[in-house]
Amino acid sequence: MNKAIQLSKGREKSIERFHPWIFSGAIVNITEGVDEGDVVDVNDHKGAFLARGHYADGSLAVKILTFQQEEINANWYFNRLKAAVELRKSIELPTKNTSAYRLVHGEGDSLPGLIVDVYADTVVLQPHSKGMTNSLPLIVDALKKLKFKNIIHKPIGKQKTEVLLGSVTDRIQIAEHGILYNVDALKGQKTGFFLDQRDNRKLLEAYSKKKSVLNVFSYSGGFSMAAAKGGASKVVSVDASQMALDLAEENAQLNGYSSIHTSLKVDAVPFIESMDEAFDVIILDPPAFAKHKSARHSAIQAYRRINEAAIKKLQPGGILFTFSCSQVVDRDLFSSTLVSAAINAGRQLQVLHHLRQPADHPVSIAHPEGEYLKGMVLRVLS
Repeated sequence: MNKAIQLSKGREKSIERFHPWIFSGAIVNITEGVDEGDVVDVNDHKGAFLARGHYADGSLAVKILTFQQEEINANWYFNRLKAAVELRKSIELPTKNTSAYRLVHGEGDSLPGLIVDVYADTVVLQPHSKGMTNSLPLIVDALKKLKFKNIIHKPIGKQKTEVLLGSVTDRIQIAEHGILYNVDALKGQKTGFFLDQRDNRKLLEAYSKKKSVLNVFSYSGGFSMAAAKGGASKVVSVDASQMALDLAEENAQLNGYSSIHTSLKVDAVPFIESMDEAFDVIILDPPAFAKHKSARHSAIQAYRRINEAAIKKLQPGGILFTFSCSQVVDRDLFSSTLVSAAINAGRQLQVLHHLRQPADHPVSIAHPEGEYLKGMVLRVLS
């Protein structure tokens, strides 16, 4: 008999819509011996099978792997990862000029709790659940069969990053739209680079010719290098991390942009509010200000404050690329926050683009929470 959870009557509606999450409040019974990370069947109030997924102790109790009565084994993981590879091939990733991309985007690739990013010949695995951590041997075996040679396991939190296959140095060189980047997959943020901004960095090139550009929360200078490639006259990278800025300086040198690129280790908001200089283009790509609903109000205040400060420091006709990656701040709420920031700044703005994550970060239509990245390109009218 499989380990299982049983739902209260009427709580199967989300599964009928193929939503991949079960919350603890929907559960009426758990079979004895179910541990964190176990594969469990999800049954309705009469005991009929609905789905199968990884169990977790907490509010989000089950992440659903399949709605079919199929074994979650080595063959299952191979088929899921093979499908992910085929999707990326269909959207032409990788290419000659772009060697880094997301191979698995959790629920969007029917592998909830798993992120897999590819940097040239190196794969970085980041499990977001105990179930996926327990499944790493099966995942690694599948990736080996799919011809990936170097594999890194980069857990969330304080656990040590480990090389599971091949050899990896502290710098992996990748290309993105012809720009070269050094990526620190062992010690860098997330899996090493922010691949979700690839299309938006390309768009920035078109707005950068002969412009002064300020990249705030720059990390390793992704937007900075794109602006420089686009012909910017001056690019300033701002971040609170010296390690990130060292990478940005490396990347500027790697591409021959050192003469126009400078970096500043400062706290972003006070810096923007106090600076005397106005810029033609400003990029705001902050970390998630809110990871839970309880922090949403304070996050909105933070987004409003920094966007207001940036809007005030733009030249007339200036361009703002601004983003939120907070899942609990939806697109409408982010937009209304920007309206408030513009009013407080006393400036009129035009909306030029609505931005989002690229196609290698797919979103299940049943799981809109997977579309976490929101962005806008705004132009100052006056």
